[in-house]
Amino acid sequence: MSQCPFFPKPYKTKASTLLTFLLKRRSWLDGLYERSYKMQTGYVKMPNFDLYVINDTKEVKRIMIDEVKEFPKSEFLHQLLSPLLGESIFTTNGEVWRKQRELLRPSFEMTRINKVFNLMSEAVADMMGRFEKYHDESIIEVDEAMTFVTADVIFRTIMSSKLDEKKGKKVLDAFVTFQEQSVHSAMRRMFRFPKWISYILGDKKRLQAGEIIREVLSEIIKPRYESFDPQNTNEFDILESLLCVIDANTNKRFSFEEILDQVAMLFLAGHETTASSLTWTLYLLSSFEDEQEKAYKEIEEILQGKDIEITHLKQFKILTNIFKESLRLYPPVGFFAREAKQDTKIRDKFVKKGSGVVVAPWLIQRHENYWEKPNEFNPSRFEGDYKKDAYLPFGMGERICIGQAFAMQEAILILANILRKYKLQLQEGFIPDVVGRLTVRSANGMNIKFIKRKK
Repeated sequence: MSQCPFFPKPYKTKASTLLTFLLKRRSWLDGLYERSYKMQTGYVKMPNFDLYVINDTKEVKRIMIDEVKEFPKSEFLHQLLSPLLGESIFTTNGEVWRKQRELLRPSFEMTRINKVFNLMSEAVADMMGRFEKYHDESIIEVDEAMTFVTADVIFRTIMSSKLDEKKGKKVLDAFVTFQEQSVHSAMRRMFRFPKWISYILGDKKRLQAGEIIREVLSEIIKPRYESFDPQNTNEFDILESLLCVIDANTNKRFSFEEILDQVAMLFLAGHETTASSLTWTLYLLSSFEDEQEKAYKEIEEILQGKDIEITHLKQFKILTNIFKESLRLYPPVGFFAREAKQDTKIRDKFVKKGSGVVVAPWLIQRHENYWEKPNEFNPSRFEGDYKKDAYLPFGMGERICIGQAFAMQEAILILANILRKYKLQLQEGFIPDVVGRLTVRSANGMNIKFIKRKK
């Protein structure tokens, strides 16, 4: 294929410290330069922070698998996300993380696709109903639509609660603010801004956005928490599972705040990353008609006019490869932040204790050492052999995304429902504004024309 999907053009040379601040205030992608996509290791000196970027897959394996205890999740990231996630499994480390993971295991069992397929299908049917209200060939902003449907799926599976549009808008708007302000806050911390100045410049907005999301979740969790009777459980959802968990060491249940932290984490990780990857997949499908038609024909051949059942999802091979290629080009989490627990050496770099260590799927999955024509959209690359240790949209090792299977099945279900009903075309002249914040999103949305297919 000769055409490449859009991504921010990197600078020719590395930016100065001041320019890095000016560029990265909006998005960490804006600070990348050409060598970022070719190097094995990189170093960024900040006034208050040493940062090492690791693209060498052998060193990535060392950081994420072999010596994972020596490279815990970044305390910097924990501080950034704690107003929303509290002390959740997403940012904790060591024994705290292991204990949380063990206590959450029964809850993660509840996310098995055979247990949640009907709830997913109901949320997707509601999404299709919303699309049906548009006139044929309408331009739909799909970033917003994907964010809402994935949030709705998570609300239903965690709390057996359908996400109403007013509450949904409140939460999702707050999360956009939280994402935007988190990037600004991170840069100010790296450049040693006093806390009071940072608070005035945007941290206040970030903290308020985190509170709004936690309040909406609290409104649903609190009545269930206060009325919970372990002898009379009648809801079969993730929240019920969390309410039932008892710590073997203390013989106590999770406190309300602990449950809220974990639900906030499940909500964030469960909807935001999938929404990002769905938006970019719809962008690619609307930009590459041949691949879209291949997927459509496969869906039609498999379904033969029937409704989509759970057994169909694994049969959509072409669609799955398209989604995998979308995850390669636009990984929802563009970088994984770790820190060095002690002085160490990574290739030729001496890394001091406390330094930031970044493994960036965005760079590794577009690296010319590991991928042929890395910036081109080519789903067929997943039909044969490919360098699996250079493909890590869900992470790797013991901290690999536990919701990986859930997200894959949810995405294929949503995409198959859309493609069998609509032909997609990118709005003429539309160019997405790719930004790297907590996830990789398009700052100007994603405008796609939905053309009803004639049966």
